[in-house]
Amino acid sequence: MHESTNTSDCLIIGGGIMGLTLASLIKELDASIKIDLYEKLHDIGLESSEALNNAGTGHAGYCELNYTPMGKDGKINIQKALEINSKYEISLQYWSYLSSKYKSFDPKKFIKKTPHVSLVFGDQHIDFLKKRYLLLKKHHLFKSIQFSQDKKEISQWASLTMGGRNLHQKVAATIVKDGTDIDFGAASGAILNTLKNKKNFQIYLDHEVLTIKKVKENLWEVTVKNKISDDIQKTFAKFIFIGAGGHAIRLLQKSGIQEQKGYAGFPVSGQWLVCSNKKIVRQHNAKVYGMAPEGSPPMSVPHLDLRVINGKKLLLFGPYAGFTFKFLKKGSYLDLIKSLKLKNFFPMIYVLAHNLKLFKYLIRESFQSKHTRMNLLRNFYPKAKEKDWSIKKAGQRVQIIKPNSSFTGQLEFGTEVLISKNKKLAALLGASPGASVAVDSMIKVIEQCFSERLLESKFRNKMKKMIPSYGQDLITNKKLFEKIRLSSRKTLGIND
Repeated sequence: MHESTNTSDCLIIGGGIMGLTLASLIKELDASIKIDLYEKLHDIGLESSEALNNAGTGHAGYCELNYTPMGKDGKINIQKALEINSKYEISLQYWSYLSSKYKSFDPKKFIKKTPHVSLVFGDQHIDFLKKRYLLLKKHHLFKSIQFSQDKKEISQWASLTMGGRNLHQKVAATIVKDGTDIDFGAASGAILNTLKNKKNFQIYLDHEVLTIKKVKENLWEVTVKNKISDDIQKTFAKFIFIGAGGHAIRLLQKSGIQEQKGYAGFPVSGQWLVCSNKKIVRQHNAKVYGMAPEGSPPMSVPHLDLRVINGKKLLLFGPYAGFTFKFLKKGSYLDLIKSLKLKNFFPMIYVLAHNLKLFKYLIRESFQSKHTRMNLLRNFYPKAKEKDWSIKKAGQRVQIIKPNSSFTGQLEFGTEVLISKNKKLAALLGASPGASVAVDSMIKVIEQCFSERLLESKFRNKMKKMIPSYGQDLITNKKLFEKIRLSSRKTLGIND
C-alpha cells in the first residue's frame, strides 16, 4: 500500500450530473481553479444519474401533478411548477452554451423531444386537472398546454392508454408537446467530454473517500482509497462539494460540520416494469403521468414513459417504491444503520412514528407480485400483457429527515443544498426534481461559496454568457423567456 499527497482548490465527491455540472461551471468561469473529482465506482453517472435509475423526465412541471398541490381550501398552488419549469430552462441554456462551444458535447446523445401528458380518471381527479390546466394556461411558461376529455383526442396523444378502455370510464388529460426525455447518465458523459483536456482538472475513478477532517479554518484533509491498488491518498482541499447521491448523508457526518447534526436519511428503493417489444414501443411516444396513490412518496407517482437509452427505445412503467436499508443502488445494507447517530436518532424515530402509513406502504410495495404490478399498469395501458414486461431495478433515493429540535424532525421530499458556516463545504441532499435543475442548484453553490468572485464584473459577464437569463426572473419576464426558450430549443435540436 502506497500513500501520497495532493492539494486541490475544489474537491468534488461523486461523478454524477451534479458534481460534473459544478466542475464544468467552475472551469468555464475560471480555468485556473484546480479541481479534483473522486468517484467510487468504475465510471461516472452510474448511480442516480444512470438512465434506469431516474425518471428521465426533464422535470419541467408539465406533467408532474404533485408539483401543483391542492390545499384544504380547494385552491391549487402552481408556484412550485413555475419555479421548477424556470430552473429547467436554466439547464437548457447551459447545455446550449456547451453545445455551441464544444464539438464533443452532443445533445442528441442525451436529450429527445417527448410530449409530457397527465392522465386522470373519475370526476374528482378530472376536476382537479381542469382547474390546474386553467391556472397554468394563463402563464407564459405553460401557454402551450392543452386539455381534453375526448378519448379519441387523448388516444392521439398516447394511443396505448385508450385502447381497450371501458367506454363509460371518465378520463381527462393534458399535454405539453415540447417536453423532453433525458438520459442523465449520457448527459454526465457529455459534460465530462468538455472537461477531459482541461488543465487543472483531474478525475479519479474507483476512488473512495474514507475521511473528511477540517485541519484549518479554510482547509480540509480528505483521505481517499484507490479501490484497485489499495493505495491511500491524502488531499488537502480549500473547498469540498459532496454530490454523492444517497451517500451524501454519511459523508456529511464524516465532515463533522455543525450544520449536518440531526440530519438523517430515509431510503426508498424502486423498480420498473420494462417493455422492449418494438411493436408495442412504437405505439407510444409520450411520458404519461398519473396521480400518486394516497400515502405514497412523490417519487412513486406512476408513469408510463417512452425512454431512449443507449439509442434504444423502451417503455418504462412505475416506479414501484419500496423500503431498503441501502443508501445507494451499489451500496451496503448497513448504510442506514451506520448513519444512525445520537443527534439524529430521535428525529428519525419521530418521523417514522408520524409516517407509519408511508412506511407500511413501502413495505407492502416491496413484496408486490408481478401480477399485482401489472394490474396497476393496466390502469394506464388496459391491453398490457404480462409476457411483454420484465422487472428492472430503479435507483435508490434517500429522502431528507430534517431536525426540528433534538427530539423531533420532518420528512422532506425535495432537494436541499447544505452549506457549512464558513462556506467551505457544500452538499446536495434529497431527490426530486434533482438532475433536471442541476445547473441552477450548482450556480447557487457557486454564488454562496465563491461569492468574492461574483463581485468581479468579469465573472458576472461570463455567467451571463453561459446563462443569458442570469440575474433575471423567467417567471415574470415573458419577453426574455420566449426569446431564450426559442434559442435553447433550436440549439439543442428539440424545437417545435
